[in-house]
Amino acid sequence: MGDPMGGWSLTVALCTMVVQARGGAQRAQRRDGERERKRFSALEREKDIKRERGQWRRGKEPNGDEASNDRERMALSGVLGEEEMIKGIRRRMEIERKRDGTLAGSAGIKKENEERDLGSDVLVHVRADLFVNARSWERARVALNTAGPLKLQCRYLRVEEISVSSIRTLLDLLPRQGLQGIDVRYSSLGVAGLAELLPLLSAFPALNSLRLHYCNLDFRRDHPGQEEALRDLSQGLAQLQELRRLSLTALRLPGQLRVLLSSLPQPLEIVELPYLSLSPADLAYLSCSHHASTLQQLDLSENRLDENTLPSIRRLLSQASSSLQHLSLSGCGLNDSLMALLLPSLGGCWALKSLALALNPLSMSGLMDLVRMAAQMPSLRQLLYPNPLEDYQPGLPDRPSSAQLLDWPLDETTDINMTSSQLNRVLIDSGRTDLFLTCDLLNYDKDLVD
Repeated sequence: MGDPMGGWSLTVALCTMVVQARGGAQRAQRRDGERERKRFSALEREKDIKRERGQWRRGKEPNGDEASNDRERMALSGVLGEEEMIKGIRRRMEIERKRDGTLAGSAGIKKENEERDLGSDVLVHVRADLFVNARSWERARVALNTAGPLKLQCRYLRVEEISVSSIRTLLDLLPRQGLQGIDVRYSSLGVAGLAELLPLLSAFPALNSLRLHYCNLDFRRDHPGQEEALRDLSQGLAQLQELRRLSLTALRLPGQLRVLLSSLPQPLEIVELPYLSLSPADLAYLSCSHHASTLQQLDLSENRLDENTLPSIRRLLSQASSSLQHLSLSGCGLNDSLMALLLPSLGGCWALKSLALALNPLSMSGLMDLVRMAAQMPSLRQLLYPNPLEDYQPGLPDRPSSAQLLDWPLDETTDINMTSSQLNRVLIDSGRTDLFLTCDLLNYDKDLVD
């Protein structure tokens, strides 16, 4: 938190450090080897000097007394003992050289042996969240494949704009026990590519989060083999035994939610489905699924709701009322009449901490009703509300879309602060000083309440 370096820069710096540590360990090994060679050379020189001294003494004092002879024998036995020790060390070194020569056979295999020796003495296991894109992929691949004093492990892997084969290579290099989540963004996986990756993810027993954003999954196109690929995708999801979070952004999978989520062996706790063009059948399934009663976070932003889908949303909120902590219905086309029908269900979510309703076409009257309801929810800490229609310049259609509300200019003659003051007055009158109201969509962060 607060680090000036971004995730990509941190990943590059970390991978560089891992590779440099391996190089430093190799240099240290070479220095240690050189010191050992020098030590053995010194021992041999000392042995030669002692041998010469022993020969000189025997020649100079052939008739010495018994004590001198005893000292000579003791010195000689010491030299011989040291000599035997040196011979033993040299013998072991020769055996090691022969064995290495037999195993190596080539410079490449000798290098592998050296790296294996380095990897057998890991000094620090580095557990990190890695952010890899096309520019940093090669450096991350080298670092993950490097044996040395630093062993790189990954907790969450985020990849952007890289191919299926490159993602597969990274997954093959990651330690199996550490990976808890994978986030794939702006990569043209396609349905077939995702179906290819999912079986690889099942090899990570701790994986509990899968996020796919703008990965070119589109079932509105009539491509041959799409239905078969969807079945493969469903079977791949069924193998993720510990999955608790599934985020799918802008994948355009109308009518396919049952096929995807029904195959999961465990109920999800976090479901994020923005920009998914969800159909009434999708929402009806979600409200009756085994995931509904365990949901802690739900994001249905930018899925247009109407009179036909509202009963499913109310049923879903009723099922999740005791567990749901974060809810986003931004950009769902909720006008005053739809919001009035939804307010009782929202008020029943007694565990809710944050509620996002930006870019919905509410009038000032509808917005006041929303804030009054929010003030009666004791656990709620953040409310992201939409600018009321009265704050916009004239010319908006009767039921504007979220894109129109986002782009349409606000009326400069209207005092935006007046709206905020009126809403906060409702909170003060209700005795709520712990509920934060904001219409700042860009800086809203639901995680701040945790």
